Amino acid sequence: MRALLVARKDLAVELRTKESLNAAGAFAVVILLLFSFAFDPGPEMIHEIGGGLLWLVFVFAGALVFNRGFARELPNDCLDTLLVSPLSAADLILGKAISNFLLLVVVELISLFVFGIFYSVRWAVRPWELALLFLLATWGISILGSVFGALTVNLRLRELMVPVIIYPLLIPLLIATIELTNLLLTNQPLTASDFLWVKIIVVFDLVFTALAVLLADTILVG
Repeated sequence: MRALLVARKDLAVELRTKESLNAAGAFAVVILLLFSFAFDPGPEMIHEIGGGLLWLVFVFAGALVFNRGFARELPNDCLDTLLVSPLSAADLILGKAISNFLLLVVVELISLFVFGIFYSVRWAVRPWELALLFLLATWGISILGSVFGALTVNLRLRELMVPVIIYPLLIPLLIATIELTNLLLTNQPLTASDFLWVKIIVVFDLVFTALAVLLADTILVG
């Protein structure tokens, strides 16, 4: 799959420069540390705002990753070269989304390690459910961020425009993910009504992935 080649190329560049990973990782860790000193990280606090704090940190850190995805292709007309190559526009967007997804997962793992220590959270209680939730939600954030990263790549204020555009669209995904994260962090059983949140996340992922593939040429070529 050609999208995997794009993702491999982006990851190789990122591993060499580490510009997005360092910025996003440092931002996430600093915010989590500041909140741990600003609030009393007890069980009640984790139940009320633990999930919200985590996912807001991840979304803001993700914006630092998304802005670099297509922007690094602008020097030397690399983006134009990719567009006239045998690579399809859908492959290019999906490749960027995969690389953004993997980078964001790394940032999340670092953040979860810090969160577990400073907020006294035991991840081993519900590890597989949390992992599945995080992967589904992170893909939704990544595909949306990649699409609007492509749409705003030629704008001078793209660093500002990407967050302004994607945050309102992420509201349904974030609400569902935060609700489920709060339940899992406090080891509460999931009821039948809670699985509605899971369906919202899955539908969000499917809809925006399909739109990214179907509208890829319009997004990148116009």
